[in-house]
Amino acid sequence: MTLNEAIFRPVTALKGVGAKTAEALQSLGIYSIYDLLFYFPYRYDELENLPLDQLEDGQKVMLKGIVATNPYQNYFGYHKSRVSFKLRIDHDIIMVNFFNQPWLTKQLSVGQEIAVYGKYDLRKQSLSAYKLLANKNSDDGMAPIYSINRQIKQKKLQTMIDLAIAESMDEMGNAVPEDLRKHYRLMADQDLVIAMHHPKDLAEAKEARRSAVFREFFLFQMQLALMSSQNKSHSGYAKHYDLEEIGKLTKSLPFALSPDQKKVINEIFADMFVDQQMQRLLQGDVGSGKTVVAVFAIYGAVTAGYQAALMVPTEILANQHYHKISAMLEDFGVRVALLTGSTKTMERREIYKELADGSINVVIGTHALIQEQVAFKKLGLVIIDEQHRFGVAQRLALINKGDRPDILAMTATPIPRSLALTVYGDTALSEIRHLPAGRKPIKSYWKTSSQLDEVYSLMRQQLAEGFQIYAVTPLISESETIDLENAEALHDRLAGEFPDREVVLLHGKMAAADKEQIMDRFAAGEINILVTTSVIEVGVDVANANLMVIFDADRFGLSQLHQLRGRIGRGQTQSYCVFLADPKTEAGKKRMKIVAETNDGFKLAEEDLKMRGEGDLFGKAQSGLPEFRTGSVVSDYQVMVVARDEAKRIVQADPDLKAEKLADLQAVIKYKKIVQARA
Repeated sequence: MTLNEAIFRPVTALKGVGAKTAEALQSLGIYSIYDLLFYFPYRYDELENLPLDQLEDGQKVMLKGIVATNPYQNYFGYHKSRVSFKLRIDHDIIMVNFFNQPWLTKQLSVGQEIAVYGKYDLRKQSLSAYKLLANKNSDDGMAPIYSINRQIKQKKLQTMIDLAIAESMDEMGNAVPEDLRKHYRLMADQDLVIAMHHPKDLAEAKEARRSAVFREFFLFQMQLALMSSQNKSHSGYAKHYDLEEIGKLTKSLPFALSPDQKKVINEIFADMFVDQQMQRLLQGDVGSGKTVVAVFAIYGAVTAGYQAALMVPTEILANQHYHKISAMLEDFGVRVALLTGSTKTMERREIYKELADGSINVVIGTHALIQEQVAFKKLGLVIIDEQHRFGVAQRLALINKGDRPDILAMTATPIPRSLALTVYGDTALSEIRHLPAGRKPIKSYWKTSSQLDEVYSLMRQQLAEGFQIYAVTPLISESETIDLENAEALHDRLAGEFPDREVVLLHGKMAAADKEQIMDRFAAGEINILVTTSVIEVGVDVANANLMVIFDADRFGLSQLHQLRGRIGRGQTQSYCVFLADPKTEAGKKRMKIVAETNDGFKLAEEDLKMRGEGDLFGKAQSGLPEFRTGSVVSDYQVMVVARDEAKRIVQADPDLKAEKLADLQAVIKYKKIVQARA
């Protein structure tokens, strides 16, 4: 069965799916019938019907019985309710409680035969019910649980998926070629979709997942292999940089380059000197001096007669890089421009003109760099900072503004070397693992809310010594409004606790100009305590900010906590970071202990991967690894390696995927490119 491109039709092509439902599905990244079919559950609830005498306390179970009493509803707390009734199971009676589902009172009546799924309390002989399964004939088996949001409910999503299965199964085809499926004993796409959404039992669910993981990794590695093949198909241009001028730059620095910085600069210069397009990823811990390395690469390109572009994810970071790099290169006659969404129209036009005629040597900016109006005279080097924050389409849009420019991607979210080499294909990897000389390691502490007075005492001590403080609150809710309320509440609390100090709130919803003004005031020492959301994860370096207190720290991942902590410790004095958290789980407690005990970003990244998972290479995300819906690059690492090798083999033999047996694969990859461009 070959793939019919009708499968890529928008979801509105399904019967009964209107604009409102389509919009709700889009919030999950579901645009087409294909997206629906391959939107797999992240877990299953096993609906096994067990006798009461076999149940353990706290066990999740499906129970079938007869409603023995009329359901009654009572309220407790704000907008919280409980629907309770007795359920007769053979000769036993148990109490069933549904929380915050008041509509069930109208759906249940005495004598009705039902099946309910929930958590059993052995002592109370009661069930905290999650789901009413409508009738006693509900099949034993596996109930799929999908990742959802406020805009769409489980039941609605499942209905849509089942509708797509009913109407479009015959259009599916097979993305993984038949010879690979046979060799690795993988399911065909049609069987895979059915088994992932409606597995008969745990064994089938596991088998389906094995096929789904390979398929997902294989498609990802095919994209990488095709990109790599296209890059290799044309060479780059050798940059004959001026070593004498670079030597002058080295001498002008007020500090000595670290051994790691020297090593990485040499690796970059070696790439630039040959007529192959550089493809290099620079991993460096927070505060390790990646920006200085970037300056050397930029100046090397400029002395060779080329322009350079540096793209960063936020305006705050763009401003910081602009001021820092301009200061380092102004004595060498290098013209540096700043281009962001906030750049005024007249200034923007002037920058466009001077980039096109070559008057500007270096431009630093945000997504504004990929606007159609931006044209270069001779772009020879593209640097992308925090590269995982940009999708493939965004990165390519900037790269394509030059004629095969050298590419240097940078990230402060380190990932294990073996993993990076697998995930990023043929990209060369450089690492800065050690902090520059003279930097004192940040002293970190994990405190609970019961120790808040100790935290306030440390804050008072730092303020008395003339230092400034970051107070960070996480973006924790799905509602921006609630997030803002949380940040405002923290601001009010700290303003009350420190009435004689300047306490100011900074958050993501502010206008760019307002954010910049506040950061400038903070940098100038006019603000004592800056209350902020994780908007400062990549932000301005303020040497006098000596203390960071992160509230609800257990709501962040390890890598993000480390990134935040890296905003301090930029001066010569001893800095402190306090993680304030009351984690409820053992995993949460472990996370707090790890981050308080080590400043090594590489070690933390490995732990983070083990505990939390991954980010998004092709789309928008917050960590350094691609996000997969089914597979994990950590626990399924070997599958990734096999998928990479098979993808490379296919692309080497048929770089344009012209073989008839690859037609379905080509169609799916073409569709994925459209999706990524949308992101």
